[in-house]
Amino acid sequence: MRKTIKVALAGAGAFGIKHLDGIKNIDGVEVISLISRDLEKTKEVATKYGIGHVTTDLAESLALKELDAVILCTPTQMHAEQTLACLKAGKHVQVEIPLADSLAGAKAVVEEQKKTGLVAMCGHTRRFNPSHQYVHNEITAGRFNIQQMDVQTYFFRRTNTNALGQARSWTDHLLWHHAAHTVDLFAYQCGSPVVQANAIQGPIHPALGIAMDMSIQLKAANGAICTLSLSFNNDGPLGTYFRYIGDTATYLARYDDLFTGKEEKIDVSKVDVSMNGIELQDREFFAAIREGREPNSSVASVFACYQVLHDLEQKLNAAG
Repeated sequence: MRKTIKVALAGAGAFGIKHLDGIKNIDGVEVISLISRDLEKTKEVATKYGIGHVTTDLAESLALKELDAVILCTPTQMHAEQTLACLKAGKHVQVEIPLADSLAGAKAVVEEQKKTGLVAMCGHTRRFNPSHQYVHNEITAGRFNIQQMDVQTYFFRRTNTNALGQARSWTDHLLWHHAAHTVDLFAYQCGSPVVQANAIQGPIHPALGIAMDMSIQLKAANGAICTLSLSFNNDGPLGTYFRYIGDTATYLARYDDLFTGKEEKIDVSKVDVSMNGIELQDREFFAAIREGREPNSSVASVFACYQVLHDLEQKLNAAG
């Protein structure tokens, strides 16, 4: 594909805007349609980014003949259904994490992708952050092996708000959304599947209907372990912080930045063409479309993560 890739973006919230900012830096790509539930707010975003078509209906955008691909930054509960709609309409699709909020949904997407042969990718951004890429490169070069990952995913989210502090129309989830980042990254970095997984959770929030605190333990087939703590009750900096404890070094990854275990900053500016993990994720999506290949974090390659999440959910439900 040599022509300009024409894209629709669904979900003009905090994460959708991050994608729009990243796409501005990528040649040969044009966002031609913006979809979101609040038409007036969507028009404001579209005007800012020079997007000509605005709608509240994904089907309307999928009917555009010139459309090649879709990026979905919509509520978790819509991901599987909308990804399937894009594939059935003959459009390449990148869906933000998580791929689905159930194993059945994830399975349906993987099966549909196999049928169509289209590029279908899930936004497991940690695979693309320069910090994590640096560690991955050290592992693949044989200079570093993970013994343990210690991860903290903390937000203060006792009300339904997004990363910008704006009201959300849907409820976020520690297991199916935030844990998905780490479960996938752990197996990806170890190059070894998760063979053991345990979880406990705190009380269910009376209004939100979700657990606000969770602890997860993972073990890979190669013996590496991971401890993941998640909370929506933490009154402090928002985000996820990774400590890689290995045989030759310790690394602290904070989004696109990386430090040694002694808090010495590591220069990761030359790891890739950008320091923006979202932009790098989008670059991979469009490159895979142009080159007719499977992308890193394809729906097939991340599916094992959702099997683990499903198994953990079953254990949590059984424990009451």
